[in-house]
Amino acid sequence: MDDVELTVVMPCLNEARTLEVCIRRVKDTFDRHGVKGEVVVGDNGSTDGSQALARSLGARVVDIPVKGYGAALRGGFSAARGQYIVMGDSDASYDFSEIPRYLARLRQGDELVMGNRFAGGIKPGAMPWKNKWVGNPILSGIGRLFFRIPVRDFHCGLRGFSKAAVERLDLRSTGMEFASEMVVKARLHGLRMSEVPATLSPDGRDRPPHLNPWRDGWRHLRFLLLYSPRWLFLYPGLLLMLIGGAIHVLLLPGPLHIGDTELDIHTLMYGGAMILVGAQAVFFAVIAKVFAITEGLVPEPPEAQRWFRAITLEHGLVVGGVFGVAGVIGSLAAVIPWAQTGFGPYEPQTAMRIIVPSVVMLALSAQTIFSSFLLSLLGMKRT
Repeated sequence: MDDVELTVVMPCLNEARTLEVCIRRVKDTFDRHGVKGEVVVGDNGSTDGSQALARSLGARVVDIPVKGYGAALRGGFSAARGQYIVMGDSDASYDFSEIPRYLARLRQGDELVMGNRFAGGIKPGAMPWKNKWVGNPILSGIGRLFFRIPVRDFHCGLRGFSKAAVERLDLRSTGMEFASEMVVKARLHGLRMSEVPATLSPDGRDRPPHLNPWRDGWRHLRFLLLYSPRWLFLYPGLLLMLIGGAIHVLLLPGPLHIGDTELDIHTLMYGGAMILVGAQAVFFAVIAKVFAITEGLVPEPPEAQRWFRAITLEHGLVVGGVFGVAGVIGSLAAVIPWAQTGFGPYEPQTAMRIIVPSVVMLALSAQTIFSSFLLSLLGMKRT
């Protein structure tokens, strides 16, 4: 079947009750629309005879030893012979007669076509209220915010794509977060994306679904955060540094009175901690981005060469050295007046206004130097 245009991939784990309906509906759609297609079932170790049932209906079965929704789909993608692939659950919740919508967009050049259940219709009882009104909107909104993806329904299980495009994505997730990984990586790789309406019906199983809303929701959120160092590390870090810096500017000259409240050196110390934690978060953002590029987790952006020329070990050592010198000078400025008093009692309101920023500078120096060496180590693999 080298002339197969479309492969429909279904993940399967004990779906004998609904698998036949799904396969027959796909084949009927092929016949009615003249599509040269095949059905591939990625089986995750079914014990209810799903494999034999699928084969008897003319589907190809791929045994996937690694457990998980993502693992089953990835195995099915690898076995697909079609130029295009449509994936859909084998629990009869999706209407496979809608496949022509996806195929039409793929033929027009789209590389990832997402289903939108909110546009196509969610039938009563098809989706728990917390998924429909809380989980899916929040996670999809976070995905659009973090990655500027023009998709309204991140987790629709009925979607189509070209096989060549999905192979470029190097998908790695084995669990439910696979759905987010595909969309995020498609955006990072610049795939041409679109959405079509998809209908969601109550599944036909006589057992609870494999999906665990809270666990799988967390896995989706964790993936979105890990793939966006800007939102996980950079923006919070810059905000902390900004707040800590503002505290220093306001309190270094003297106490600040707001109504009956006096902010003094105790607040100044917290401001110093904010600067240090924020700086470490910024370093984490840079390190995470470089690591993701060198490991092939994300494509190398066009500006990466400019980054690697600007962020070098030598530049980091110079910046760290400047912080260190500033910290040493500040420390001497605090110690000399103390020495002149014979190292006796030292008025804290005066001393801490020199000591706190000096300690912050010394700590920033160490952070910058150590982070620069770590970035240099990561860059060795790249070169």
